[in-house]
Amino acid sequence: MTQSTDDRLRIEAAQRDPSRFGELYEENFYRVYAYVTRRVGDRNQAEDLTAEVFRQALAGIGKFEWRGVPFAAWLLRIASRTIADHFKHSLRETGDPAGEPEPPGPFDIERRAMLFQLVERLPESQFRVIHLRFVEQKSIREIAQELGRSEGAVKQLQLRALENLRAQMEGAHA
Repeated sequence: MTQSTDDRLRIEAAQRDPSRFGELYEENFYRVYAYVTRRVGDRNQAEDLTAEVFRQALAGIGKFEWRGVPFAAWLLRIASRTIADHFKHSLRETGDPAGEPEPPGPFDIERRAMLFQLVERLPESQFRVIHLRFVEQKSIREIAQELGRSEGAVKQLQLRALENLRAQMEGAHA
């Protein structure tokens, strides 16, 4: 079964029974949290905003329409709006626009969705390194210890994965 089919089945199950939303939450939490953290820079705010993203997603799951795009892309759109609202609210309270990031446009969201799909298609060892490095934000040393490999091997896997992703992204835009 493909990731796309898997996503669709999980979404349909959650639409029928909201208690099944937990599977979607577990699968996508780190992506959303990493996305939010990179934009707000504060761990406590990121945790609060990530919780708000999933609250909104659960509330809106019944309206979600499957269009073949990864569920994570929908979550990242919600996250983008949530972050923008957070900064607008902060600006009203403090009057200080400093630190307000530019929300991603539709092209950025589409590229990120494509990237998520491509990462999920990587060979298992490359996927694991990319996930640990960029989603869980672990160091090369930590990843090497966790996988029982040398740091050089982890660096090589990361390099191959990034080259693979770059080639596929360039091929998709050619």
